[in-house]
Amino acid sequence: MRQICGTLGFNRSSLYYEPKKDPCEAQLQQEIEMLSTRYPRYGYRRITEELLRMGYTVGYRRVARLMKSANLLVSFKRSCQTTKSVDGKCQWVNRLDNLDICRHNQVWVADVTYVRFKGNFVYVSVLLDVFTRIIRGWQLSRHLTQPLTLRPLQQAGRENVPEIHHSDQGVQYLSEAYISTLTDHGIGISLAHRGRPWENGYVERFIRTLKEAEIYLNDYDDIADANACIGHFIEQVSNQKRPHSALGYLTPIEFEQKNLS
Repeated sequence: MRQICGTLGFNRSSLYYEPKKDPCEAQLQQEIEMLSTRYPRYGYRRITEELLRMGYTVGYRRVARLMKSANLLVSFKRSCQTTKSVDGKCQWVNRLDNLDICRHNQVWVADVTYVRFKGNFVYVSVLLDVFTRIIRGWQLSRHLTQPLTLRPLQQAGRENVPEIHHSDQGVQYLSEAYISTLTDHGIGISLAHRGRPWENGYVERFIRTLKEAEIYLNDYDDIADANACIGHFIEQVSNQKRPHSALGYLTPIEFEQKNLS
């Protein structure tokens, strides 16, 4: 051992050195576990940002290491088709290509997802403001019918009106009633091409978060329970409490208020 250390230029005593444990490590681990319990689908970056908000001086790598050691780095992958496209050629195109989205209510994006409980399905539609990431409207229904998408548009339109509305080519979004509501308010229509879900990626990412952070983690008793829990997540957690990486780790409400001032 002496010869090896001499050859490599190491001090032999360094072989027996044990670094002192950070006295804050246990407390930090406890805070991470509490945050992960409160926000089960937060990754290490968002957990880090929450810790920074709480006054801790900590980096991404350290948080990732502690979360990995506690088996808190997990993921889910599930899918279900909820879009039935209108037959024939569409007269509208994707207007978001190369568009500089730089203000609130410039672009709203819409989509529908499903919730499964006790052998049944219910559906959730959402309207998301791309610039602020605020959910402007949402609706839960037992049926994949027109009111599912039209009601949140009508409700959101009482306080805000977008310049452009973007969705996939689902029949609910291309119905006469829905198109009339958009055109009556002077809202431009933008559509993703068929078979290109990434062209509706803004709202697809939110729906993935909604499923992983709320829907997959709960076993709802009935439709009223699902409506209450999902509504709380959208209005209280997503809009007001959940920091967003694209917003500089501000919450959507904080980001909008900052850009309105």
